[in-house]
Amino acid sequence: MLLKTSLLVLVAISFTTAEVFFEENFDDDTWETTWEASEHPGKEFGKFKRTSGKFFNDEEKDKGIQTSEDFRFYALSRKFPAFSNKDKPLVIQFRVKHEQNIDCGGGYVKVFDSSLSSKELHGDSPYLIMFGPDICGPGTKKVHVIFSYKGKNHLINKDIRCKDDVYSHLYTLIVRPDNTYEVLIDNEKVESGSLEADWDFLPPKKIKDPSAKKPDDWEDNATIDDPEDTKPEDWDKPQLIPDKDAVKPEDWDDEMDGEWEAPQVNNPEYKGEWKPKQIDNPKYKGPWVHPEIDNPEYTPDDALYLREEIAGIGFDLWQDHDHDEL
Repeated sequence: MLLKTSLLVLVAISFTTAEVFFEENFDDDTWETTWEASEHPGKEFGKFKRTSGKFFNDEEKDKGIQTSEDFRFYALSRKFPAFSNKDKPLVIQFRVKHEQNIDCGGGYVKVFDSSLSSKELHGDSPYLIMFGPDICGPGTKKVHVIFSYKGKNHLINKDIRCKDDVYSHLYTLIVRPDNTYEVLIDNEKVESGSLEADWDFLPPKKIKDPSAKKPDDWEDNATIDDPEDTKPEDWDKPQLIPDKDAVKPEDWDDEMDGEWEAPQVNNPEYKGEWKPKQIDNPKYKGPWVHPEIDNPEYTPDDALYLREEIAGIGFDLWQDHDHDEL
């Protein structure tokens, strides 16, 4: 996986200007001193290397960092001066290339607050936002959009398919102060909506009335058995009958083989289980709908979008086999 051009965290100031709080293009080898690799015990970490990969447009300009070892964890992060996206859109954007046709591996970034300990970064380290592609076999080819809210990580309720080819793709997440969002791939919108509707941050506004129950005499069957319908006298026939065309083999020995019986065959007169015909239910009232009431545990939150302290970004990935470029 190769990350490149560029890894951005932006906060828009107006329709015409934007303040860039963090930008990384991996233009030279200084990233090795500004980014810090995890040393969390119990994990076998791989190393990133700076390269343009197997194919490129401009060998030098297209260089990024690439995972270099198979079956390894990768944990690399960098801190920057903290900022808040209060009353401003937040944009997280980066480019990733899976030029080796990856079968299983992550290509997402994580955004952290100032509590990030780069040396201890691992899979359970708390984060603010997780965003980007994740591929593992034919069943998982998705774009993760995960937000931490009140100490719990919440996954988006929608399935966003990521790109699974060998080319470079630009992933963009926009979070707006009106509690809406957009996900773009190569600057084309692939998903959008409301933070409240597409994540389970809050309890539901309405719940089923616990005091209500379906009346005992409620008829929700549209049809009923016809009480005047009766089973015909000749209905009951066995399902199997002896084969009338079967002949006892000449070499059959009753003393040795037992009494010969003709094999069983399907009975053409067998009609199956009898059931009375159905008629309209005169007492039918339709499906019973459980009444709902306002959920006393629901409290609206106009600041679902808000991250008061954004202070770090990093990669916390697993690679099964082959090499990924970021």
